[in-house]
Amino acid sequence: MNSIHKLITKFLVTLMAMGASALVANETDSFSWDHMEKLRQSIVVPEFPDRDFLVQDFGAIPDGKTDSTEAFRKAIAACSKAGGGRVVASGGIFITGPIHLKSQVNLHVSEGTILRFHTDREKFLPAVLTRYEGVEVMSYSPLIYAYGETNIAVTGKGTLDGAADETNWWSLIPPKLSQLDREPDHTKVLLFDMAEKGIPVTERNFGLSSKLRPSFIEPYACRNVLIEDITIINAPFWMIHPVLSKNVTVRGVTCTSEGPNNDGCDPESSENVLIEHCTFNTKDDGVAIKAGRNADGRRINQPTRNVIISNCVMNTQHTAIAIGSEMTGGVENVYVENLTCGKIQRVFRIKTNSMRGGFVRHVGMRNITIKEATGTLINFVTNYGKEEGPFYPIVEDIHLSDIHCIKSEQAIEFKGKVAMPIKHLSLSNISVKTSEKKSLFHHVENLTIENLKIETGP
Repeated sequence: MNSIHKLITKFLVTLMAMGASALVANETDSFSWDHMEKLRQSIVVPEFPDRDFLVQDFGAIPDGKTDSTEAFRKAIAACSKAGGGRVVASGGIFITGPIHLKSQVNLHVSEGTILRFHTDREKFLPAVLTRYEGVEVMSYSPLIYAYGETNIAVTGKGTLDGAADETNWWSLIPPKLSQLDREPDHTKVLLFDMAEKGIPVTERNFGLSSKLRPSFIEPYACRNVLIEDITIINAPFWMIHPVLSKNVTVRGVTCTSEGPNNDGCDPESSENVLIEHCTFNTKDDGVAIKAGRNADGRRINQPTRNVIISNCVMNTQHTAIAIGSEMTGGVENVYVENLTCGKIQRVFRIKTNSMRGGFVRHVGMRNITIKEATGTLINFVTNYGKEEGPFYPIVEDIHLSDIHCIKSEQAIEFKGKVAMPIKHLSLSNISVKTSEKKSLFHHVENLTIENLKIETGP
């Protein structure tokens, strides 16, 4: 597995480097909305041969009781061998373990159909290469996983049910010792320590004792990925998590999950990502853009770049759009527009620190409406968490316009530091009818403000 990982990662990084040549000029230019449509047209959406492989023909039984894991495996293998097409699950409830997609395969779940995943952790072994909070690890397989594949999809108007709740995956979270503190997550602490010490990934192998919950859908080092129309519920961890992938389209998806760390979509160290016409009903962030963590992020050194988030509904308990805190490889060229947000904590947050390092640059957000922000509506922090180090992050060239909120606890908080100022920021046509606290601007350079209307007070 390790040799395959090295070959595919080398191939992917080389390919991304070839494609990145056109972006070199933009790394020093300022943000422009004019680039967005060209980016949208450049994102490759996979197409598949017109042939179907019905999972019932391979032994699947949609009775809500029978294990159909092997039937899905056989159907996917047959579809890929034949040159591709759709693997179709239709009618009833299918019970399955992890599903591993192959090149040229579209897993299609028809309307009214449910794929319900096992919660027995042993069924998600042997371990596969994945990332947990920005660090590579050999751990539980994601529920739907692909490694190094090209042209893959999960489509249809059916439902993917991770079946996670307080009795299985979610119970792996350490209990709170008080209202503010949790018992340390010893598995996570061990993994992060191994990464800082440069322990090879193959030796970061966590078996059944692991408390590292798997992502729901994770294409790893893949190209041309489509996730469309599906409804995802009850996720163990992050819901859609593309890693080191290029050309990822997430369209018309509904993510509904009330578990811990249930972000909707977390593109990580990936390039050319389109997220549109989605609804996020999550206990954590709607979209959280990542790029690796600390020493592991510097080792891989692959940014997330060229991301469009458009025409989505955000009903998230935390942040609608977040960048970080695992952003060591850097994030650039992000276009966010036309969001409708209900009662959320924040609409936009950048969180980093001097151990993460990296950069956030060339980011635009426009045409956003928010009913209520229970925290700080727009929040940039360069001292997030308790970590400190010599890797000062760069946060610059951020443009926010036409953002309107009825009520917030605080409208704006920008917390740069002397050594880590936030630079080249523009705010235009932003209104908050009621903000309980005054806005804060700490160590912000080259700030442009036009038509900022914030009414402070109860």
